[in-house]
Amino acid sequence: MTISPEKVWFDEDSLWVMLSDGRTIGAPLAWFPRLLGAGSSDLQKYEMSARGIHWEELDEDISVDGLLAGLGDQTHPKRKRVA
Repeated sequence: MTISPEKVWFDEDSLWVMLSDGRTIGAPLAWFPRLLGAGSSDLQKYEMSARGIHWEELDEDISVDGLLAGLGDQTHPKRKRVA
């Protein structure tokens, strides 16, 4: 069974997603710099799919799997230093 987003909302500091399995998960907006810097009207311009949430104008995609794994923006993952 695929767990999909059912509802999305925001408070001052967090993104909240109600999932199809009944859970509600929150993530800090600081994890998603594009969302953190967006205005409230831009935050409401999202599309939900079976696998996640997409903001076309903000070029942001958040997967349900990523939220459940506790992952933020993976555009620039931290690199390991090689000595």
